[in-house]
Amino acid sequence: MAVRHLAVSAHAVRRLWPADRTAVLDYFLRLDPETRANRFMGHVSEAGVRAYAAQALNAEGVMYGAFVAGTLRGLGELRPMGPGASSYVLGPRAEAAFAVERTFRRQGIGAALFARIARAARHRGVVDLHVRCLSGNGPMLRLAAKHGAELQHAGSETEGALHLDRPTPFSLWHESIAEAFDFTLAVSFPSRERASA
Repeated sequence: MAVRHLAVSAHAVRRLWPADRTAVLDYFLRLDPETRANRFMGHVSEAGVRAYAAQALNAEGVMYGAFVAGTLRGLGELRPMGPGASSYVLGPRAEAAFAVERTFRRQGIGAALFARIARAARHRGVVDLHVRCLSGNGPMLRLAAKHGAELQHAGSETEGALHLDRPTPFSLWHESIAEAFDFTLAVSFPSRERASA
């Protein structure tokens, strides 16, 4: 009797750092046209993707990646929506953006990225986390609704808002440990994701 293998991939989610710039560029360039258009809310040329990837890790906010077998397959970004943001406090409102490569969807990667982004937002002073996507972006709409975002449709776009709980001393401690671990993985053990995935 033949053994049937399930198409399930283990993935590791961690914060992305400037050392991940090449992985971020390669990831954006691999996105199929529809996924790329959904992520950027419209058509973006390869030159535009390269320009965005070059500055994305230095922009205000944070980025998280999901690695499968050592390759970045999903990416989530958390960006402040108002002035006065710093490295540690983004302000009361922030926006999240996500994309997962098409062949790696329905494996929990988007949900893991959303949970990690929401946790990071909560610990950076964000009260209301917003997501905005094209109204035809089914995967993003399902992901936002699954996490409790209130969705409002406005023509070709849909916006969702998620109210976050205040952090606790324990959750702040946990977040600081997670960030330190993410940094260690990215800098000290760059092949760790390959070994564990």
